[in-house]
Amino acid sequence: MNFELNYKNTTINYSVSGKGPAVVLLHGFLENLTMWNAVSDTLSKQNKVIAIDLLGHGKSENLGYIHTMETQAEMVKAVLNHLRLRKYILVGHSMGGYICLAFAELFPTTVKGLCLMNSTAKPDSKEKKTNRDRAIEAVKKNHKMFIRMSIPNLFSENNRAAYKKEIDAVINEALSCSVQGIVASLEGMKIRKNRLPLFKSSTFKKLMIVGKKDPVLDAESLKSQLKNSDVNVVELPDGHMSYIENTTETIETLKQFIKSCNNR
Repeated sequence: MNFELNYKNTTINYSVSGKGPAVVLLHGFLENLTMWNAVSDTLSKQNKVIAIDLLGHGKSENLGYIHTMETQAEMVKAVLNHLRLRKYILVGHSMGGYICLAFAELFPTTVKGLCLMNSTAKPDSKEKKTNRDRAIEAVKKNHKMFIRMSIPNLFSENNRAAYKKEIDAVINEALSCSVQGIVASLEGMKIRKNRLPLFKSSTFKKLMIVGKKDPVLDAESLKSQLKNSDVNVVELPDGHMSYIENTTETIETLKQFIKSCNNR
């Protein structure tokens, strides 16, 4: 069921389903909470599942011209405080993962477990920051064209034809994002901190789901970053959109991770 919260005179949209230990789902850039529908249906059988439209996405409004990962994390905390929840497992897809890490840094005692799904704890490289600036200019010129070009490139190359229907659906959802919301997120991602040391050293349970053919994040690089740590890494066979390209495996992996967090 969907609800709204007034946060700093800004409307935040979120959903709550199921009962049990709390699991918080944070979507990625250009996505919204509906991306979690299939995941929520399964996880809510044994958990209270909270999915949130991040600032400038879905039905949540914008809060300024730069949505830093910390700003997003503080908004997420306000929703969870409103629901009177004290401890939770965080799952973040792509940009949602960056926000989960910022959240864990700000509110470490509240986190039981953290899953980065097709995400990274490292900051943008110099090259990536330049690409963010180019993306911002492209968005300002024609944000709809930017969305239509960006979404297919998140899927592994061999899946772009096979998943055309799903790609079109993701594009259609993304078109609801405003120019301000897209730019604010790009600016925020560009300046995010390096949280790899935090991720590796934290005492809560940790999982990273990587896509072997992820066009955005190199799987081998991600795995090498986590050597000599207690982060569990699960590699799935396809691209950046694991929840679509490898739905069954993604859900099963999350179920096992959540179970392990709740059994501690």
